[in-house]
Amino acid sequence: MNEREKVFVFDHPLIQHKVSKLRDKNTSSKEFRELVSEVSMLMAYEVTRDLPLQEIEVETPIAKTKAYEIAGKKMALVPILRAGLGMVDAWLNVVPNAKVGHIGVYRDPETLEAIEYYCKLPEDIEQREVYLLDPMLATGNSGVACLERLKKRGVGTVKFICIIASTQGVSALRKAHPEVPIYCAALDSELDAQSYIVPGLGDAGDRLFGTK
Repeated sequence: MNEREKVFVFDHPLIQHKVSKLRDKNTSSKEFRELVSEVSMLMAYEVTRDLPLQEIEVETPIAKTKAYEIAGKKMALVPILRAGLGMVDAWLNVVPNAKVGHIGVYRDPETLEAIEYYCKLPEDIEQREVYLLDPMLATGNSGVACLERLKKRGVGTVKFICIIASTQGVSALRKAHPEVPIYCAALDSELDAQSYIVPGLGDAGDRLFGTK
């Protein structure tokens, strides 16, 4: 996919190496959590590459010098509960001043529609650049619903960050929110009958928290 379509698949060797370990069914919950965090941090560096800078002056122990700091909008991280929680700490290591909101959704087992059960966002969320975090983009229903919620709160700038995306999920998100860029570490082509990504990595929440 290309930049014009606002879909970015990272091919960095470190990211691809760690994604392969995430896919392995024999990877333990402990190692899975560590890998999700590591991949998230590597992706965070890439996603924030275009943050604007402004020139400042600092004084080193030797002399005054020209330096730079991040300019523009403040940032907010919004993980989609529960699997998105596995990505938050890594992002906070990169952007420690970001505020964190949460949106909880579950998938109706019959309709596969996303049902919201929790939402707590920073009061000034509409003034921030938002990074919506979820390890998996399968049908796209959860992502679409969460983006709609953010827009209702007045958010104007948002990026969707996942580790594994399906082509169906990407299409759904692009159709509903074409202005929102999507960043992923792998793009898989299929969903199975239960709407799990194939080959995917299974249920990210269960593997993160050892609940299955």
